[in-house]
Amino acid sequence: MSTERPADYLEPYRDAVQTYGASFEATLWGSRAAQQMRFDVMIDLAGFEGCTVVDAGCGQGDFAAHLLERAVPFRSFIGIDGMAPMVEAARSRALARSTFEVADLVREPARLVALAPDWVTFSGTLNTMDDATAQGVVRAAFDAAAQGVIFNFLSDRHHARWAARVLAPARRFDTLAWLDWSLGLSSRVQFTQTYLDGHDATILIRHDEDAAA
Repeated sequence: MSTERPADYLEPYRDAVQTYGASFEATLWGSRAAQQMRFDVMIDLAGFEGCTVVDAGCGQGDFAAHLLERAVPFRSFIGIDGMAPMVEAARSRALARSTFEVADLVREPARLVALAPDWVTFSGTLNTMDDATAQGVVRAAFDAAAQGVIFNFLSDRHHARWAARVLAPARRFDTLAWLDWSLGLSSRVQFTQTYLDGHDATILIRHDEDAAA
C-alpha cells in the first residue's frame, strides 16, 4: 500500500475522517437535506435508468442509497473514494447493485476507462480542488463515460443571502467559466442553480450525438 501523503484536495477529508470517523460529518456536507436535494437534481437531469453509474467521491455511499430509495432502475453503481475508511463504511451497508473501491481518480484517471461507465457523477467532490484539477478530472470522466458526466459545485453567482456563508475548506467556482468550458466539450449541456438560490450549481454534459444518427 502506498505511503504517499494524500493530495491537497483530499487533506480536508482526511482530517474530517480523523475527527469524526467514517460518518456523514466526514463528507463535509452541511446537511443531509441539502445533500439529498443535490442528488435529486442529478437524478432528475440524467435519469440513470439502465445505466452503470460511477460516483467519483462517493463517501459512505449515500448517493447509491438515495438512488435505491427513489427506486431508480440503474444497472450498477460503482462508488470511488480516496478515503479507505469511507469506502469500508459504504461496503458495510451492502447496498444492492453497488460496489465501492478506493482510488484517487485525479491521480489515476485511467481507472475510469476500465470501469466502463455510462455516467460519472461528482457531488461535492470538486469543492476542495483548484480549477485546473477539477476540470482535468471532469474531462477524464467525460471521455470515459458512454453517455456523459454530471457534477455540482459552489456557484459564484449566488443569492445575496449566501454572501456571508463560511465555505472553507470548500471554495466557489466561476460559474460562467464552467459553463463556457462545458460547452467546449459538447453542445448538449444542461445547467441549473435554482434549487438553493444559486449557492450550488449543477452541470450535465452529454456526448454529442453522432452526426449520422
